[in-house]
Amino acid sequence: MENEFFFQLILAVILGGLIGLEREFKKKGAGIQTYSLVSLGSCLFSLIAFSLANLKILDPSPILMAIAVGMGFIGAGAIFKGEVQIFGLTTAAGLWTTAAIGLAVGAKYYYLAIFSTALVLIIFYFFGFAEEKIFKK
Repeated sequence: MENEFFFQLILAVILGGLIGLEREFKKKGAGIQTYSLVSLGSCLFSLIAFSLANLKILDPSPILMAIAVGMGFIGAGAIFKGEVQIFGLTTAAGLWTTAAIGLAVGAKYYYLAIFSTALVLIIFYFFGFAEEKIFKK
């Protein structure tokens, strides 16, 4: 069982790191370390919550909900309002989604986590490219 925990933590770090790598390429403030830590932390919290639930010690749902709320709070700190534009919304959304990916790994939804990571990378890379070309951002 502990070997699976180690696998889950490593997978969470890798998936978060892939998202962070894309952000590093775009020279964003939150990068590999930030996204890896968000995914790792969410995975670890969910592993602990599910383990305690299996032992009939507590209901895991408040812990899982706290991950979503906590990441919303952290993401809100990444948003800045300039004179004309708002910055950091994509970073906040990316961090929040990366927390969900870590939670999915902790819940043993590996394919869902991997597929979601691929979707995030498509959104960040291809949609970002399309925004630049179509809207001249």
